[in-house]
Amino acid sequence: MVQPRSPGVDGGSGGGYRWVADGGRRGAGGGLRGRLDALRELIALSRTRLDGRTLEGAGRVLETADERYRLSGEHTVVAIAGATGSGKSSLFNALAGANRSQVGPRRPTTAEPVACVWPGSRPGAEGLLHRLGVPAHRRHTPADGSSELHGLILIDLPDHDSSATEHRAQVDRMLELVDAVIWVVDPEKYADAVLHERYLRPLAGYAEVMFVVLNQVDRLPGDAADQVVDDLRRLLDEDGLALGEHGEPGAAVLALSAATGRGVGELREALGQFVAERGAADRRLAADVDAAAERLRSVYVAQSQVGLTERARAEFDDRLAEAVGAVATGRAAERDWLRYAERACGSPWARMRGRRGSRWGAGGSGAGATGVGAFTGAGGPTGTGRTDEGRAGALRARTGRTGAGRGVGGRAAVGRTCGGRNEAGRSEAARNEARRNEVGRTGAGMAGAGRAGSGQSGGGWTALWRNGVRRGVVGRQGMSGHLPSAGAAAGGGGEPAVDGRAAARPVVEQAVRTVAGEASHGLPAPWAQAVREAADRGAYGLPEALDRVAADAEESLRGGPAVKPRWWTVAASLQGLLSVLQVVGLLWLLGAATGVGEGTAWVSGLLPALVGSVGGPTLAWLCRVVARGPARRYGQDAERRLRSAAAGCGRARVLEPVAAELLRYREVREQYAVASGA
Repeated sequence: MVQPRSPGVDGGSGGGYRWVADGGRRGAGGGLRGRLDALRELIALSRTRLDGRTLEGAGRVLETADERYRLSGEHTVVAIAGATGSGKSSLFNALAGANRSQVGPRRPTTAEPVACVWPGSRPGAEGLLHRLGVPAHRRHTPADGSSELHGLILIDLPDHDSSATEHRAQVDRMLELVDAVIWVVDPEKYADAVLHERYLRPLAGYAEVMFVVLNQVDRLPGDAADQVVDDLRRLLDEDGLALGEHGEPGAAVLALSAATGRGVGELREALGQFVAERGAADRRLAADVDAAAERLRSVYVAQSQVGLTERARAEFDDRLAEAVGAVATGRAAERDWLRYAERACGSPWARMRGRRGSRWGAGGSGAGATGVGAFTGAGGPTGTGRTDEGRAGALRARTGRTGAGRGVGGRAAVGRTCGGRNEAGRSEAARNEARRNEVGRTGAGMAGAGRAGSGQSGGGWTALWRNGVRRGVVGRQGMSGHLPSAGAAAGGGGEPAVDGRAAARPVVEQAVRTVAGEASHGLPAPWAQAVREAADRGAYGLPEALDRVAADAEESLRGGPAVKPRWWTVAASLQGLLSVLQVVGLLWLLGAATGVGEGTAWVSGLLPALVGSVGGPTLAWLCRVVARGPARRYGQDAERRLRSAAAGCGRARVLEPVAAELLRYREVREQYAVASGA
């Protein structure tokens, strides 16, 4: 005896149908309705990421569900399918109580589907029969009109192994539309490979709306019928078909003889329970959704946890900071602060020597060529000469580190900014022309820097330092605290200047590729491709935007610290006092030596001369020691600001689009989980 099936798609109470006012339409049960809605949303979110062929099967499931729910929920459509000679038409007639389907030795016998309709409490069978394509002259009613099968529409299909191609095509079409199937096999062909490989195995997920009937058991002697049924169960289990045993949901397996009527009553009773539940359509559609979700699994289920880790974000920020020379900028800013401190706290004589060096230090070989001078122990104080000219020369040397730079004639190139995608920059031809002229412009600019000698301002040296690091001309000297001379930075000594874009652009591109690879790792192929494309779109113009960021950072550093420490003023006053003492003492000694004063007057002039001569360098050394901490903090702050600005550019152009794609994937993954019933 077949165990009764649990009602509803999700095991809840009720039949899964809900009748509305007109009496002929109903909606899906709550669980299935949510899955269908999720599948519909899944397709809508995926149209721009997946090709139409991938989503075609899921779209057909939705169309089938919509069409089925527009028709009668009072009726259950059950098809009888089988091979040639299995006796399915005889079983159809036995259930109908009369010869409604032709039976005979000619093969194939059934050329068109035949229907038998047990009327229900409401009309609506005509719409279902029209959907199935059953001809009007093939529609019948049962002879006895038994009430136990009210609402059943029984369909006798052509042979699935018919020699006529159109018969097989008709079977395949109708199997996709009916609510349930009764597979009829006989003792000779129950293990037929065509049946198992083409139908039962692929339809294993539809076990809850499937009956497997072994017909013609009257031809088997003794207990041979039980042995054949056991072997049939074994084959069905190998096909992955769940069997409805011990109250579990699955396919019902029965043995009967349509010719003698043995076992037909048991099948009729099982069908009566099945139809009374009014849940076959929901179960069938739920199996359709399961199959569609399984086909889509490879394009929605990630192989591992996906998303951008904090480590990947930090590495991306570090690479962008490297591209804009954040570390070099911080070091240059630190040295700029020391230079300004030296100018404020140095002796008047050191400033005079600096001005003299700026006049005679053509070629950038003066004290300023070290970039730090006395405050870094380079062997002497730097000058305080024409800083404006030196700044202008260094500024002319800045001809694009990561992409945009300065245009011809000193006008700033208008490129992409971090906040937008408007490309107002130069054309590719103009960029090529700028590259051809860059060596000349750089040489001229650095010549100006050389004429300034040690009078380079802090902002100018910032540009030289960053360009030197990024162009590879500083090397180990940069790490030891010495800048190259202006001529060397300009490619002096016969070496042409190198375009900064050639050094920084690969760093940016590698950073984008790395973060895109991290973000797309483990994603299904279509979504991984979407993440990479989003990163590529954001990377277009990123070098130019980073160059604008670096230029803005340099401009902010030009002129030194905004707030001068008060101790600079105190130190400058003391240096002035010590210089006065030194001059007074020297004049006193000079007077004593020339006989202007008394012979013992030199003793009185020696003390101020010694105090002024020794106190000035001593005070300069003390200021150098005190200045190291504030200078380091100033450089670190400059590095941090430039690093933060570059990271903001990368977030706006690359990380946020990538995060948007990952968010879309999470949304569709959630919808897929609902649609698949996970």
